[in-house]
Amino acid sequence: MTNKSNENTAFASEAGDKLLTFAKPLVMGIINLTPDSFYDGGRYRNLNAVLQDAEEKIRQGADVLDLGAASSRPGASEVSEEEEWKRLEPALHELHKHFPNTLLSVDTFRSGIAQKSADAGAGMINDISGGNADANMFVTMARLQLPYVLMHMQGTPKTMQIEPTYKNVVEDIMGFFKLKTEQLNKLGFHKIILDPGFGFGKTTQHNYLLLKHLRDFSSLGFPVLAGLSRKSMINAVIGTNPVTALNGTTVLNSIALMNGASILRVHDVQEAKQAIDLVSYYQKL
Repeated sequence: MTNKSNENTAFASEAGDKLLTFAKPLVMGIINLTPDSFYDGGRYRNLNAVLQDAEEKIRQGADVLDLGAASSRPGASEVSEEEEWKRLEPALHELHKHFPNTLLSVDTFRSGIAQKSADAGAGMINDISGGNADANMFVTMARLQLPYVLMHMQGTPKTMQIEPTYKNVVEDIMGFFKLKTEQLNKLGFHKIILDPGFGFGKTTQHNYLLLKHLRDFSSLGFPVLAGLSRKSMINAVIGTNPVTALNGTTVLNSIALMNGASILRVHDVQEAKQAIDLVSYYQKL
């Protein structure tokens, strides 16, 4: 069974030069430009290292590269907007110059960074706060008309894993998505991708309930992104750690695909593409 939101959905940038279609699930490759991300913080010594990693991810089949310059790992402190842009701008500029045909996403909750990123060549914004952290984000996205990942997070990265509580995690997040998508639609904005925010203010049980009911969110008519890569929800069950969690990541990515995910956000592009190819072959029989 395929995700009904995949069938006729396509997003284009304002200039119409990049198109996202969801006839087959896509891979978003993670490029963390931070010193303190939970898995690959501090990985890049210089811009050449960023470019080499991006080239490899593109070669392996990444449809989108997602650049983040402010860590959102549990317990992370907020960095200033100036520091975020200082980390982001050189890499974004070079990636746009070297890979003009690759869609670049910027992982930010700040409307000012979203605007600067769009001006510098980004074609997509990934907002972990779902518009809650910056009151100007929705208006900015309506003006930019770039694809927008609307993610759910309870609390902030610094506080989100301190006893997260829900009446019903699936219904509560469904209500959040309904409210936020209605607000965006009223602004004339429809290029929305939903992300339930695995690990962002959720217990291990919450995360698996969301994964089990992932298809519920696609009923809203928007593509759904699953960001499961090497997260603690894997390690808590099978005793791995971020370094050894690739196999667990592939298992959960496969479940997400079976449950209607349209985008996998991952550190490991090749393995995600293989999961997509295998699940797609299976579903066509």
